[in-house]
Amino acid sequence: MELLENPIRTYAWGSRTVIADLLGEPVPSPHPQAEMWLGAHPAAPSTVSAAEGRRPLTELIAEDPAGALGTGRDRWDGRLPFLLKVLAADEPLSLQAHPSLNQAREGWARENAAGIAVDAPDRNYRDANHKPELICALTDLVALVGFREPAGTVELLRELDVPELVSYTELLAGEPGPDGLRALFTTWITLPQSVLDGLIPALQGGAVRLLERGSQRWTGEAKMVLDLSERYPDDAGVLAALLLNRINLAPGDALYLPAGNLHAYLSGAGIELMANSDNVLRGGLTPKHVDVPELLRVLDFATPPPPVRRPAAEQAADGWHRYDVPVEEFLLRRADTDGRDKLDVPGTGARILLCTSGSAAVEAQGTTVELPRGGAVFLAAADAGAVLTTGDDGATVFLAGDAL
Repeated sequence: MELLENPIRTYAWGSRTVIADLLGEPVPSPHPQAEMWLGAHPAAPSTVSAAEGRRPLTELIAEDPAGALGTGRDRWDGRLPFLLKVLAADEPLSLQAHPSLNQAREGWARENAAGIAVDAPDRNYRDANHKPELICALTDLVALVGFREPAGTVELLRELDVPELVSYTELLAGEPGPDGLRALFTTWITLPQSVLDGLIPALQGGAVRLLERGSQRWTGEAKMVLDLSERYPDDAGVLAALLLNRINLAPGDALYLPAGNLHAYLSGAGIELMANSDNVLRGGLTPKHVDVPELLRVLDFATPPPPVRRPAAEQAADGWHRYDVPVEEFLLRRADTDGRDKLDVPGTGARILLCTSGSAAVEAQGTTVELPRGGAVFLAAADAGAVLTTGDDGATVFLAGDAL
């Protein structure tokens, strides 16, 4: 059992308050703090204390993979299968999707064979793993997730009443299915800049008029258009965002994002748990590399209902709410207590505990580690029978592990 120190990624869209406040540091922070990574990803592993100083969690696991991962050692090739993050967005993230496992392996091998450096700005595949992910809202969180059912998008485009959009609207209306969505998305994301320079201002005008009419059905989407077009006035992602479901998550609500799901977080903070990968195919709302052919190869244009996850009450019999997802690499649990309480820590493999409110303590193998707000601890598979004790005022604790 090891108390973790966790790296913070300072991307431009991050918050200057959320992560700093969680860690008890001065607010506002001097730089935007977008993500805190908890885990053993080679790009930014957590560290643990040792006699010689701090050392990466990757080394600790590599020294004793059986003790760290238990029965998952062979299943996960001796590596931690998940990556836990605290995400805090004051500005929209880029539109993005993640590959399937087969796509990631093929893309990784292809880019290696082409001699593209792993840290090159035009690299798509940073590793050979897929990246399904789950985000659980800590605050109110607004997200774009998955393609909206085409009839709803046709209604939105007609409600915007922009003459320059009519031909695109009729394209989707005439082929209201995945093929129509693929055709429209491909058309929009490949528009010449000269066309975008006229189309996006026209779209802004339509959004303003829709708000002036007092339409209730598409108010959020109209405000989104105005915000995104102000931030990215020459980006085709402003158009692409019109095709996606806009979802408001309350604290405790979660979204599961499988391979091929185009999505973006617009604002808010959450706990994000994913397979241990950093593979991202971007689709707009970013100055970074957008590989259109590769993105189209990865995207899923099906339109199932947005994959919102809410833990069922009956799943909390042991004090833990489960966010079940159809992958083996990760499972997120959440415990909320309103006073001093003792909970058995479930799971048999490697786990990470993160306290997001109140305080707690973890006992395993005769050792106790204090867990203040913002504190996190790594539990190896060898730390069987761990017990979590929350403070007098209660606590909220997230537990990440595999689903084996």
